[in-house]
Amino acid sequence: MYKNIVEFVKDLYPSKEFIPLHAPVFQGNEKKYLNDCIDSTFVSSVGEYVNKFEKMMCDYTKAKYAVATTNGTSALHTALMIVGVEPGTEVLSQALTFVATANAISYVGATPIFIDSAVNNLGMCPESLEEFLNANAQIIGEQAFNKISKKRISACVPMHVFGNPVDINSIQKICKKFKIPLVEDAAESLGSYYHNEHTGLKGDVGILSFNGNKVVTCGGGGMIITNNEQLAKKAKHITTTAKQPHKWEFYHDEVGYNYRLPNINAAMACAQMEQLEGFIINKRQTADAYRKFFSNGNIKFVDESKDCQSNFWLNAVEVESKEARDELLEYTNKNGVMTRPIWRLMTELPAFAHSLKMPMKNAEKYVNTIVNLPSSVRLPK
Repeated sequence: MYKNIVEFVKDLYPSKEFIPLHAPVFQGNEKKYLNDCIDSTFVSSVGEYVNKFEKMMCDYTKAKYAVATTNGTSALHTALMIVGVEPGTEVLSQALTFVATANAISYVGATPIFIDSAVNNLGMCPESLEEFLNANAQIIGEQAFNKISKKRISACVPMHVFGNPVDINSIQKICKKFKIPLVEDAAESLGSYYHNEHTGLKGDVGILSFNGNKVVTCGGGGMIITNNEQLAKKAKHITTTAKQPHKWEFYHDEVGYNYRLPNINAAMACAQMEQLEGFIINKRQTADAYRKFFSNGNIKFVDESKDCQSNFWLNAVEVESKEARDELLEYTNKNGVMTRPIWRLMTELPAFAHSLKMPMKNAEKYVNTIVNLPSSVRLPK
């Protein structure tokens, strides 16, 4: 069976001797825009391509506001600050996520509380979230507090794993009930939709990532998207070192961060955005090929949920056991096809091992049984 998988993947990507998990594709105006940016001499955080990239993101996602940052982690760090996360508070997140989610919570001086994963999409489980809050939360003065720790619960951060949207409507309703700000970690889900709305817009604020292995990349890069004008203004201000606009004076009215995306990165991002719709069509065709290939047998393709449209950033399959997972990883990587397991649970990492957590029945299963498959945009044969 593993040999058949390798042969199938190599047929999908016939021009590669070693098939990476997700490689960028530069076949548009990337070089043209980079040369234009260099010729302009505006290569840092001021330049027309930064503004253009933000506008393109608003046009694509239908967000009212977008603020470009140096990477997805800085976008999430900023998003947490602008919704009111403070040192000594608690933030609800999921144990099955990339470490950047938990790291950003720590940057603000908050403590994560880890929720189990859902059965159908690998993201935060609404039932586990509600169970925790029903047992532990109380509303005092229009804010949620943990009855045990006495700390304010200052935000909830679900993450759309591999581009598959979480049940964000249910999570949003729970957060509204308990008066908890909602921040969507949509780092992996550019081009994904939940009930025909782009991910990142159900929360007070959402974030995207443009790291080298994302659907759209500019080497790094992140984006804050929101429909809240005040949050957008605050995000832009503190990511630009909190400098008050002036022709020559340097007055910074609070602690700020040098988080604005450089123009040279934005130039590449604009060229990538011009190709995004084609990228998504291509990636969904790849996912369909995997879906059909794994339709029979003991390996289950991780598919999008009902009423969701995934970008299928990383295709994934679920095997029967940890032993089967390790055998699949060993065989494929030895035979020229890069595969990888899902991340370690945040609760297994030293920095977060003592954090509060819900029972992790689903997350613990996925850690041992999920494998990612090559998912790059496929070039013509």
